[in-house]
Amino acid sequence: MDGDKSKFRIRTIAKARSERRMKDCLVIVVCVCVLCVCDDAVKILKELGQKLGLDAKKEWNFDMNPCIPEGNWRRGEYRKGFEVSVECDCNIERNASCYVSRICIVYRRDGSSIDLLGSQPELVDCQSGWNQLALKSQNISTTIPPEFSKLRYLKELDLSRNFLNGTVPPQWASLRLVDLSLMGNRLSGPFPRVLTRITTLVNLSMEGNRFSGSIPQEIGNMKSLQKLTLCSNAFTGQLPAALAKLTNLTDLRICDNNFTGKIPDFIGNWTQIGKLHIQGCNLEGPIPSSISVLTKLTDLRISDLKGSGSSFPPLQKIEALSKLILRDCMIHGTIPDYIGNMRTIKTLDLSFNNLTGEIPQSFSQLGKTDYIYLTQNNLSGPLPGWILSSSKTVDVSYNHFTWRPSGPRECPREGTIMDSCLKKGFPCSNSARQQAYSLYINCGGREVNINTTRYEADVEPKGASTYHMGPNWAFSSTGNFLDDDIDSDLYTLSNTSRLHNNMSASETRLYTTARTAPISLTYYGLCLINGNYTVRLHFAEIIFSEDNSFNSLGKRVFDVYIQGELKLKDFDIVKEAGGTGRPVVKRFMVNVTSNTVKIQLFWAGKGTTGIPLRGSYGPIISAISVDPNFKPPDYDKKIEVGLIAGTVAGALSFIFLILLILWRKGYLMGKKDAADRELRGLDLQTGIFTLRQIKAATKNFDPSNKLGEGGFGAVYKGLLSDGSIIAVKQLSSKSKQGTREFVNEIGMISALQHPNLVKLYGCCVEGNQLSLIYDSGQSVEREANMASEVEDMPRDSPRFESQLKIVHRDIKTSNVLLDKDLNAKISDFGLAKLTDDGNTHISTRIAGTIGYMAPEYAMRGYLTPKADVYSFGIVLLETVSGKSNTNYRPKEDFVYLLDWAYVLQERGSLLELVDPDLGSAYSPEEAMTMMNVALLCTNASPTLRPTMSQAMNMLEGRTSVQDLLSDPGFSTINPKVKALRNHFWQQPSETLTMSDDPCTESLLSEP
Repeated sequence: MDGDKSKFRIRTIAKARSERRMKDCLVIVVCVCVLCVCDDAVKILKELGQKLGLDAKKEWNFDMNPCIPEGNWRRGEYRKGFEVSVECDCNIERNASCYVSRICIVYRRDGSSIDLLGSQPELVDCQSGWNQLALKSQNISTTIPPEFSKLRYLKELDLSRNFLNGTVPPQWASLRLVDLSLMGNRLSGPFPRVLTRITTLVNLSMEGNRFSGSIPQEIGNMKSLQKLTLCSNAFTGQLPAALAKLTNLTDLRICDNNFTGKIPDFIGNWTQIGKLHIQGCNLEGPIPSSISVLTKLTDLRISDLKGSGSSFPPLQKIEALSKLILRDCMIHGTIPDYIGNMRTIKTLDLSFNNLTGEIPQSFSQLGKTDYIYLTQNNLSGPLPGWILSSSKTVDVSYNHFTWRPSGPRECPREGTIMDSCLKKGFPCSNSARQQAYSLYINCGGREVNINTTRYEADVEPKGASTYHMGPNWAFSSTGNFLDDDIDSDLYTLSNTSRLHNNMSASETRLYTTARTAPISLTYYGLCLINGNYTVRLHFAEIIFSEDNSFNSLGKRVFDVYIQGELKLKDFDIVKEAGGTGRPVVKRFMVNVTSNTVKIQLFWAGKGTTGIPLRGSYGPIISAISVDPNFKPPDYDKKIEVGLIAGTVAGALSFIFLILLILWRKGYLMGKKDAADRELRGLDLQTGIFTLRQIKAATKNFDPSNKLGEGGFGAVYKGLLSDGSIIAVKQLSSKSKQGTREFVNEIGMISALQHPNLVKLYGCCVEGNQLSLIYDSGQSVEREANMASEVEDMPRDSPRFESQLKIVHRDIKTSNVLLDKDLNAKISDFGLAKLTDDGNTHISTRIAGTIGYMAPEYAMRGYLTPKADVYSFGIVLLETVSGKSNTNYRPKEDFVYLLDWAYVLQERGSLLELVDPDLGSAYSPEEAMTMMNVALLCTNASPTLRPTMSQAMNMLEGRTSVQDLLSDPGFSTINPKVKALRNHFWQQPSETLTMSDDPCTESLLSEP
C-alpha cells in the first residue's frame, strides 16, 4: 500500500462525509481516532474497551483492516449525524506504515449502535500509538483506566459527559496530551497533581465534577495552557499566585466554586485572555484595576462578589467586548460614557449594583446590543427616549427614573421592564370587597384543579425582559440564557425526568411544568387583604434525570426572597427533595401590610450551566399558593340573614348608642378599663393569637423557655402547632411601658418591611394578657457587643429599604438580636416615632436609655433621625470594644466609653479600644473604619453627623471614611473640648478602673 493511494482515500472519505444530510435526526456521535492497527494497538484497544464496559456492546470490531476501502467501514449514505468511517494517514514519521487516524461510530438517541463488521485484516507494519480518542456522551460509569498512558501518540482525549468516577490515574504523567476534556463526570478528590506534569496541555476542562480542596501551586508548570475550565466543582482556598505564570491563557472559567479572598491583581498578567468568567465563586471585590490591560477580552463575566464595593472598573481600553456582565458586584458611582462606545457588545448586564446618575447618552449608539439589564440600581433622571423606541430587550426596573413630560405612563411594549410596570409598590385601588385573600398559580402551566383548589394558568412564553399581569397577580422575568445557541429561549419547561408516584394523579399535574429565568424571576400577589398568610412554594426538578448517566449530574442552585427578605440561600431542589422528579414544598409565614406579597427567585452564579445542555441553569418553580391565616370576610351572605341582622341591630341600636357614649366618657369603667378601651378600639392590622395558643406554644411560660427580659417584660421561646418557632414578648405588670407602647410597636413593625427588622406574627390581647408574637428564626437574644462573635457577624448590607421614615428612639445593643446565622435584627419599636421629609424635627417627650440618647434629644426633646445615628455610633463603639458605654469608666475623670474614645483618637492610639480578647484575630483596617464611623455618628452637633445611609456606605467601603474625616465640617471633637483633654494625653499609662454602676435603665418622662 503506497502513500499516494492512502492520501486519495482520505480525501474521498472527507468528501463523502460532507455530503451526508438527513432531517429530524437526534443522535449522539462517538469518534475514536487511532494511528495504527498493529497487534499492540489492537490489544490496547480491546483492554480499554473491557475496562470501559464497551466490549459487551460490540462497539469496536477489528476483524478487518480499517485502512483499506473494502468492507463495511464506510457504509455510504446515512442520515445526518449517523456515520461509520475510517481515515488513514500513511506518512507518519516518514515511513510507509498506515495509521488509522479516525474511526467514527454514530449512536442513535436510544443508545443502539451501528456495528463495525468486516473480514480478517491484513496487518501492516506500524508504530504503536493513536492520535485522537473521543468517548463523548457514552455514560461510562467506571474509573478512568490507567491504560490510556500506553498510547504514546495520543494528543486529544475527550471523556466528557459520561459518568466516570475516581480521579485521574498517576500513570498519565507520561502522556503528551494537548487537549483533555473531563467535563460532566463524577471525578472527585483534590486537584490531580498528575495533570500539572503534563506540560504539553493546551486545553484542559474539568468542569462539572466533584474535585475539591485548593488549587496546587504546581499549576504554574502548565505554561502552555490556553484554555482552563474549572467551573462547578468544590475548590476552596485562595487562587494560587502560580496562576500568574499562565501568561498564554485565552480562556479561563472558575465559576461556581468556594474560593476565598479577593480577585487577585495578577489577572493583569493574562494579556492574551479573551474569555474570563468569575461568577458565583465566593471571591471578594473589588475588581482590580489591573483588568484594564486585558485589551483582548471579548467575553467578561464577573458576578456575585462579596466584600467591599468599588467604583466602575477601568475598561476603556477594551474595545472588542461582545458580552459584558458585571452583576451584583457592589459597583457604585456612575456608568462611564465609554461603555456606549463599545459598539461590539451584544449583551450588557450591570444589574443589582449601586450605580447612580443617569444612563449615559452614548448608550443610544449601542447598535449591535441585543440585551441591556440595569435593574436594581439607584439610577435616576429622565428615562431616555431611545429605550422606548428601540427594539432591544431592556430592563431598567427598580431604579428612580422619571418620565419625560411627553412620555407614556404605562409599559410601552414587550421587551422592556420599567418602574412604571412594577407600579412602585403596586398600590391597590380595589374596595375591601374586591380585595383577594388567597392566590394559586400553576407556574409555567395551564389551569389545573387540585381537589377543590383551582390553580390559575401561567403560560406566557416570553421572559428575557418581561412583565406579565394576571387577574390578581403578576410576574417579572429578567435575563436571557447564555451559550445555548438557541434563537428563542424557553422560559416555561415541561418535565423530561420521571415524576415519582408519591403523590396523587391530580397533584402530579402541578409538577409537570415550571417557569424558569436566567437571572431573576419575581411573582407578585396583588390587592390582597392585609394580614398574616402562609406562602407555599412548590418545587420539583423536572429537567435533570435520576439514573447512572451524565444527565443526572446537573446541579441547580438559587436564592429565594420573600418580601425582600432572604429566606433560602443556595437552595438546591434535588438535595431538599431527595432526588429529581420529587416535589418539595417550602412554607413561610408572611405579614402583608401593603396589599402585596413579593416572591423573588434569584440566580447567584451557583450550579452547573452545561448539563445536560449549555444554558441549563437558573431558578425554576412549579406552583405558588398563598392562604390566609385568618377567617376571610364573607360578603356574600344571603339577604335573609342580612335582614335578620339588620332588624336586630335596629332594635338594639339606640341602647347600644347610649352605652357607647357612656363607655367612651369613662362612666362605665375605671382607669384600667379605659386603657383596655384603647386596644379594643383599634384595628391592629396583624394576626390575633389566643391565650390558649400562647400557653401551649411556651408550655405555659415555662422558665426554661425564657430567652431574656427587657423594659417591656419577659421574652419566651415558643413552638406553634405548625412547627413555626416564635418569640413571645409578654408585658410585665412592673414595666414602665404600657398600652401606648404596645400598640405603637404593633403599628410600627406591621408597617415596616426590612430584612434587618424582627418579623411580627401577631399579638394576644386576651384578658389582662398583652403579648407580642415574633418570628424567632431560631434566634437567641444576644447583645451585639459580644466580642467573641464580632468577626463572624455578617457584613452584607440590606438590599431593600423601608418606605416609611421613623425614629426608633431606643437603639442599643440589647435591642439588636442575632439569629442562628448571626444576622442582626432590630427589635423593640414601642418608642418609635413616625416622621416625614418635610419636618425638620419632632418635639416630643424624652424616652429612651441613658447612655444611648443624643444630647439634643436628652436635654431638649429635639428629635430628628440623627438621634438614631448617634445611638448607632454608640453601638458600634461597644461592638468593637466589647464594653458598655455606661458601665465602663477608664478613669475617674471620664464618665463613659465615648469620652475615652475621643481621647484615644486625639492620641492617635484608637486601636487600644479594640477588645483585647480578640488578640490579633481581627482586621485593624476594619476596626479603624468602624471606630471612625462611630465617632462621626456621635458628634455633639446633629447637623455634623452623617446620615444613616452615609454611615452604611462608609462601613461597606462604598465611601472612604477619610473623605468625611478630612472635611472640616465633620470634625469629631469640638475645639473647645480639645483644651480640656490635652491634660490627659500626657498620662497614657494611668491605670484603668471599672465602674459597677449599671445605669442602663430606660427613661420615660411624662408628656
